[in-house]
Amino acid sequence: MEDNALAGETNSKQVQSEPISQYVPNAKLVGKGMFSYYFWDVYTGELIAPNGAYNNEPPFALRLTYQRDLEGKKIAKRSIDEMKKQGDVSSDNAERWLALMEDIFPDVTEGDVITGIATKGGKSVFYVNGEMSDEIEDATFTQRFFDIWLSEKTSEPKFRKKLLGEG
Repeated sequence: MEDNALAGETNSKQVQSEPISQYVPNAKLVGKGMFSYYFWDVYTGELIAPNGAYNNEPPFALRLTYQRDLEGKKIAKRSIDEMKKQGDVSSDNAERWLALMEDIFPDVTEGDVITGIATKGGKSVFYVNGEMSDEIEDATFTQRFFDIWLSEKTSEPKFRKKLLGEG
């Protein structure tokens, strides 16, 4: 189930391929699904991991291809809200992480792609439409950020199952 995980061909815009394989050896698609909010399709998510097997630790990549226009600040705010719902996020970390994400996440339009990569060392690397946006060298942030989609505590368990190739 490779689905050309590295080529970035899942969107309608011309997007350069992110160097996922630079961080994720033998990168292959684990699972894929559409995240919808009420009646609106928001984004398609793809989880990519070594040999297509996710084992709840880095390295891995999560590629989100947006199906609608969204403000970057709202993406960052929703991300912090989801991180807080899972618990154990101090107000200092929440404030710092929100500021970092507001700088990283641009306003998106239909077809835009944001790829987050959790590196073996616990760093988060972000690409927007195939171009590097930024890195966050904070293993706690990396864990909490990707837990939004991949933790058993996620607010979207059906979407999680699709990403894990179980749904």
